[in-house]
Order: sequence, then structure tokens, then C-alpha cells
Amino acid sequence: MNVATARSKVPSFTRQKSDTTINVRVSKVWRDLIDNAASVLGKTRTDFIVESARRHAIDVLLDQRFFSLEGDQYDAFLSVLDNPPPPSERLKRLMTSKAPWEK
Repeated sequence: MNVATARSKVPSFTRQKSDTTINVRVSKVWRDLIDNAASVLGKTRTDFIVESARRHAIDVLLDQRFFSLEGDQYDAFLSVLDNPPPPSERLKRLMTSKAPWEK
């Protein structure tokens, strides 16, 4: 999946109506740190927390879908995809067995 495809699966967050609540308990020290950082950026605590969490969530999801390879690495990767090793007996057993939730 390329970056454009991965990004298209992430919902658009351009100033949508807030329709749910997230409650978080943190220490006063952490709250003050967040408030100071939000203030520096001219944001409210909520906007700062939501934007930070949203950005991190997108990064986490993209890290699961996107990776980058240099030229030689990319060629080796394509070669393995184009010429997979023959399936082993263990793989054949795995692919013909029932999934744990089907047993």
C-alpha cells in the first residue's frame, strides 16, 4: 500500500463536530506541562491533546503499512516476491488447518 492509499484510509479531521467525550486522568504536573505547551502554540488544552493524539495515531497506523527501501534492497525485495520459496510441509499444514476460532 502506498502512502497516498494509506493516508486516504485515515478519516479527515478538518474541524468536525465534537460528538463524543474522552476522559483522561493525569497528574497536575502533566496537565501543567500540556497547558504550557498548548499556550505556546495558542491552542486550548483540548485542541492540543486531540491534535497530538491524532497525529500520533496516524503515524502509528502508517508505520504498520508503509516502509521504505533503498534501490538494492527494493530489488531484492521484489525478487523474493516474484520468486517465493516452495511451501514447506509446516506451511502446508498451517494453511490447511482450521483457525483457532473455527475449532
